[in-house]
Amino acid sequence: MSGFSPGDPFLADCPGRLTVELIADKWTAVVLYGLSKGPVRHGELIELIGGISRKVLTQTLRRLESHGLVRRHAYAEVPPRVEYELTPLGATLIDPIHILTEWARANGDAVLDALDAESEPVAHHG
Repeated sequence: MSGFSPGDPFLADCPGRLTVELIADKWTAVVLYGLSKGPVRHGELIELIGGISRKVLTQTLRRLESHGLVRRHAYAEVPPRVEYELTPLGATLIDPIHILTEWARANGDAVLDALDAESEPVAHHG
């Protein structure tokens, strides 16, 4: 017996699993953190984040908006201006992101050491 029941939050189709799937995306936490200081324009996010394409940022922002974590505000100006900001719901993820960041700072070297040890060739004696 595994000790898990059918209603376990990570094994069933439930909010816990949805949350993990949402934040496990490569760019979600980075984009949310990039919006944590206030409204930001698309181009500013590209520069702030680095390494993300415009297309992937747009897809990420749309997904976060559809999940209620980000708000898109288009201003009626010429030229058009669009800003993105966290919703109150999105802002509730910033503390957990900080906790994960601190975990990475504290344990990143150990993870890299484990990866290095895994990639070292094993000597076979025979």
